[in-house]
Amino acid sequence: MPGMPDPRFSHSLIYLCAHSSDGAMGLIVNKPSVEMSFETLIDQLPIENTGNLSGIRVHFGGPVEVGRGFVLHSPDFQSDMTTLQVDDAFAMTAILDVLESIAQGTGPEKSLIVLGYSGWGPGQLEREIAENGWLVCEARSDLVFDTPDSDKWEAALGSLGISPLALSSEGGRA
Repeated sequence: MPGMPDPRFSHSLIYLCAHSSDGAMGLIVNKPSVEMSFETLIDQLPIENTGNLSGIRVHFGGPVEVGRGFVLHSPDFQSDMTTLQVDDAFAMTAILDVLESIAQGTGPEKSLIVLGYSGWGPGQLEREIAENGWLVCEARSDLVFDTPDSDKWEAALGSLGISPLALSSEGGRA
């Protein structure tokens, strides 16, 4: 929302991967990293670069543990150790084998590579939503994986029938 005081979250679209009474964890899916390319990331890891990786982008997933990587992807890829099946359309893996598979061209059909994540303590996200900090929409695979990054935030608002021009930082109840 426009009144979000943290500039790292300005116009951010966050895919919520986990939410429970212990807190919440999500990945910003519309902010490509300006400092890190996939080729640079692979060069820093024990992974063989076997193809043209220039079209694969790395995203800023959030301000928590920015050195830790995650891959949000279609459910056609599974790691025996650490794939979290989020729902029928999304899975998340946080180990090298998914990056290696992507580098070799055998990874998931759709994927988004992120460094860092967005996290909330118990009840924090609920309070921020109640204080008009966030809007919530249904996650769609086409929005996350197929929509250009620069269009995702506005497309998510459009899925709610909201124009960005209609947003206000002031909250209220009718």
